[in-house]
Amino acid sequence: MSKSLIKSSLYRPFLWLKTAVISLVAVWLAGIVFFSFLPVPFSAVMVERQISAWFSGDFGYVSHSDWVPMSAISSPMALAVMAAEDQKFPDHWGFDVEAIQSALNHNEQEDANIRGASTLSQQTAKNLFLWDGRSWIRKGLEAGLTLGIETVWTKRRILTVYLNIVEFGDGVFGVEQAAQHFFHKPASRLTASQAALLAAVLPNPHLYKVNAPSAYVLRRQQWILRQMSQLGGEGFLIEHKLR
Repeated sequence: MSKSLIKSSLYRPFLWLKTAVISLVAVWLAGIVFFSFLPVPFSAVMVERQISAWFSGDFGYVSHSDWVPMSAISSPMALAVMAAEDQKFPDHWGFDVEAIQSALNHNEQEDANIRGASTLSQQTAKNLFLWDGRSWIRKGLEAGLTLGIETVWTKRRILTVYLNIVEFGDGVFGVEQAAQHFFHKPASRLTASQAALLAAVLPNPHLYKVNAPSAYVLRRQQWILRQMSQLGGEGFLIEHKLR
């Protein structure tokens, strides 16, 4: 085999990889632009859950969400996820540096439970475009995508997308489906107590259950309700143009 053929055969996989990376980045950029105004039909995490169910033989599992605009989501629900997950959401640019440093310090302790510090923006980027799990590669991609959506989307849009794709239980994605599944009502009619209960399971909706809340979940629900009141209720949403 000539040197030119050897060089060509070695270069071909690199070219394929380069093309794949460029294509993936182009899809992500297009997604950031289009989903700044179009409803999100599904997320990467929904696809991941669906494929995982099929591989495990669960062909009855259906992963989907029912898209609703912010105007069709109750104010307590919008406030509850911020109170629970990211109280600095209206003010940061995608990252809560103090929370990240605090989590790093905590996680360095021996036998410490791993604590995250992802903002709602980071969670939206991860849920929409990436896969579940922990890795430095995923965190790096998440950081870049977070900067992208923070640059192109409004805070209200980020919150709307988050609420429509976040997982509240096995196969229960988005606040509309969660409201119908657990409370038999639309998301627009969720009360403060119901919203706080939904937000209370978000750290791990496979471990914590809305329809069978543990003592921890109930304590967290009450804490979230207090935080919602301290933030200022619906006035907080109006002040930051989130309604």
